[in-house]
Amino acid sequence: MRRGILWTTALCVMMSACDAGPEHSIVPMPQSVVPGDGSFTLDASTAIALVDATDTEALGVANLWAAPFRASAGLPLPTSSTGTIRLGVDGVGIPESYRLDVTPDGITVTAADHAGLFYGLQTLSQLLPPGTESGEPSGESVSVRAVHIEDAPRFSYRGMHLDVARHFFEPAFVKHYIDLLARYKINRFHWHLTEDQGWRIEIDAYPRLTEISAFRNQTQIGHGSEEFNGDGQRYGGFYTKDDIRDIVAYAQERYITIIPEIEMPGHSQAVLAAYPELACTEGPFEVAMSWGVFEDIFCPYEETFEFLETVLAEVIELFPGEYIHIGGDEAPKTRWEESEYVRLLMQREGLVDEHQVQSWFIQRIERFLNANGKRIIGWDEILEGGLAPNATVMSWRGTVGGIEASRQGHDVIMTPYSHLYLDYYQSEDQANEPFAIGGFLPLDTVYAYEPVPEQLRAADAAHIIGAQANVWTEYMKTPEHVEYMVFPRMFALSEVVWSAKEARNLEGFLERLPWHFARLDALGVSYRPLDR
Repeated sequence: MRRGILWTTALCVMMSACDAGPEHSIVPMPQSVVPGDGSFTLDASTAIALVDATDTEALGVANLWAAPFRASAGLPLPTSSTGTIRLGVDGVGIPESYRLDVTPDGITVTAADHAGLFYGLQTLSQLLPPGTESGEPSGESVSVRAVHIEDAPRFSYRGMHLDVARHFFEPAFVKHYIDLLARYKINRFHWHLTEDQGWRIEIDAYPRLTEISAFRNQTQIGHGSEEFNGDGQRYGGFYTKDDIRDIVAYAQERYITIIPEIEMPGHSQAVLAAYPELACTEGPFEVAMSWGVFEDIFCPYEETFEFLETVLAEVIELFPGEYIHIGGDEAPKTRWEESEYVRLLMQREGLVDEHQVQSWFIQRIERFLNANGKRIIGWDEILEGGLAPNATVMSWRGTVGGIEASRQGHDVIMTPYSHLYLDYYQSEDQANEPFAIGGFLPLDTVYAYEPVPEQLRAADAAHIIGAQANVWTEYMKTPEHVEYMVFPRMFALSEVVWSAKEARNLEGFLERLPWHFARLDALGVSYRPLDR
């Protein structure tokens, strides 16, 4: 990025982007955008028609899209058999693809499936003036320039993550976050629900998880030092099963699959505070108040597997997606190395070291999940000691884990901290930024990321199913702070995972951002303006 260039919403009024043609207003960039002649005007007489009047799912997509516009004066957008906005699914093209035509006579969105229809309408929203979809009065009419768009995603997995364990975010914000992802064609939400510092999901069989594990006595101030400095305030929260069912349904309406993460065998301090018998040592334990990695992890007792399988059975009932994320990262082996139980387990199972114990642990959990119709995802540490047979790997420590897993025939989601950790600072001038964990990840670095390593053969590259950006919240206490760290970098991610590699152009991307900053302003979303 050319640091020194300032793009802000205030400057938008002086730029062509504010009077944007379709090729200057869409993120992520579609496969093909061909401007036409003239424009179509939406007004009080405009109605929506379904190509198939019996398609109830298409009707749901239409009503979801139309709802915010109906709050705008002059745009009631009823459904009618003679409507000039025509929507339909014809099964042509790859999953999630669509075609959008705007002519002076009307608008047509045709898609391969209902997800594609949803995405076509998100693109149509971006062609309308910022503020229209947020319910601001639009006047008597809104014009859309004529255009023909053909579009399809590059990757099937387009992910965003949110850590609600370090800091808890209310259900209303989680839904708002999902809304923002959907607007930019993100289709996976990785919900990090458990950590050393808090357990956030109600489990009927183990009530102490929400009575004890969901709350810590206080929270570390700053990055920490050898001497703990806490804020003295009890902190916590959790989602009830009804909360989760509601959020899952909300995400499904927006064609987002939620992937819950239940950490194991490490990052389990909060669980051990409530159920210390699952540790290799006697404790006592408490829900962690500081950040970092802790020595005490789940001990591979039969009782531990009974606990985890019972928890996962309840999780499976709540989340209909194919994946359960089981963590697997940052699990120190010190307690296992000191455990006579683990020594005997290794002898019995023919395991040569504690890394193989972790592999044995993960493979046992995988067999349980596979038997219950689910697949596992784990961080790239699950490669150590031998990868579970059907596991998908999230490569976060760089690309090496992803390369190795793909060459072994495993699906891979690329999420390296070097390019996709949105808890890193957005400027080298850290004194003038909200407090963060450290590091430096500017917008252009995110935009430059290429998920498929060039050294992979085509057959192995096919296992790179997408990429994901992660939002770790040790230092993000408020929704506004989360939004600020996500935007505009999520715009870059959306283009990396949706748009064709050869279509990406940083200069053109930057030219499109003011239009989207104006959209965020209209929606009341916090974001970081680009560098001065």
